[in-house]
Amino acid sequence: MPVNPKITFFVPDFESPIQTTFISSEIKAGFPSPAADFEESKVSLDHLLIKNKEATFYAKASGNSMTGAGIDDGDILVIDRSLEPRNNAVAVCFIDGEFTVKRIKKTDEAVFLMPENSNYAPIQIAPHNEFIIWGIVTYVIKQIK
Repeated sequence: MPVNPKITFFVPDFESPIQTTFISSEIKAGFPSPAADFEESKVSLDHLLIKNKEATFYAKASGNSMTGAGIDDGDILVIDRSLEPRNNAVAVCFIDGEFTVKRIKKTDEAVFLMPENSNYAPIQIAPHNEFIIWGIVTYVIKQIK
């Protein structure tokens, strides 16, 4: 059975955010409009992606257990620790000394950490497990290959 991914955490830099040009009009993924007007402004991705800066972290995902949820090896996760865990949320969890990212599935009988890759088995949380839902994944930042 494949090993769960490792996660490396980073804190957002709000002291010196990088602002880049933001085109506020929609960019069509279909047939382009030659008459489209582009209005430019500045945007900081930290400010755009983060609602609660005291409780939000970035993490680099490692592994492929969540590819079905759009999380690939090397992607950057935006994790908000202030959000309440809910059924079907993608969460960063700490279980028995290791971090993992999985989808939360809560039933009447148990809580499961569900992978989004059929090569991985669900993890059922048992009373003996050291288990914490560390934060909820709100965005995934990825490089297009």
